[in-house]
Amino acid sequence: MALNLIMLGPPGAGKGTQAERFARTRGIPKISTGDILRDAVSAGTEVGRRAKTTIDRGELVSDDVMIGIVRERLERPDALGGFVLDGFPRTVGQATALDTIMDGRGPLIVVDIVVPEAELVRRLGTRMICADCGANAGGFAEAGAAATGAIVAPKGDGDGGAPADAVAALRAQTDALRCRRCGGPLVQRSDDNDTIVRERLKVYHRQSEPVVEYYRVRPTFRSIDGAQAADRVAADLASAIEAAGNGAQGRRTLRGPRS
Repeated sequence: MALNLIMLGPPGAGKGTQAERFARTRGIPKISTGDILRDAVSAGTEVGRRAKTTIDRGELVSDDVMIGIVRERLERPDALGGFVLDGFPRTVGQATALDTIMDGRGPLIVVDIVVPEAELVRRLGTRMICADCGANAGGFAEAGAAATGAIVAPKGDGDGGAPADAVAALRAQTDALRCRRCGGPLVQRSDDNDTIVRERLKVYHRQSEPVVEYYRVRPTFRSIDGAQAADRVAADLASAIEAAGNGAQGRRTLRGPRS
């Protein structure tokens, strides 16, 4: 049976890092709509220009654009035997469209990564990514700690924010580092400043949390604690997926509630 996995969670929950790690160990593609959109922005395509304006405001790209991108990607041969979706669906409309796309392809396993909001603000305010390929510097630090030393995101102030000296300290650690995937420079994402971070979390709570409720009733849904160390999250993720897969046995098509 194909392993079709959706990773849910707010910005900064670690979905991308965990999705990439899991996909690599299982030999299935990790499909990130964020990566696809950033590629389009970098290339200056029409979709990229439309998406950039929306992303820079801390808002979500429209459902029709996202659904079309995902439909095309899931029809490629490498995704027919399973995949890990990171960043989709983010609305109930996208979730219902994905159910249609998945007709006849087996059940979807859905894992929600839960992290307190104060920790999310701290993580996002100090996150560094590769300017060329968009990969998260935290994942490189974990993989290359033995050679270069781990990148440590400094703690924020009492309300969970990321003060300027914390960002400066992180940049001091990463200035001399290059992306371990492509060699590009590490930078802060344009939508990771404090104002946009908080707006992105508001958008998530308003539009994306209903997606969790849409899937929660399914036997293939699991929730895990994302505020732990990355290795512990990865272990919990693997256990949750195994349990959800067992829950899918004997069930062919599982759908969420319709309004």
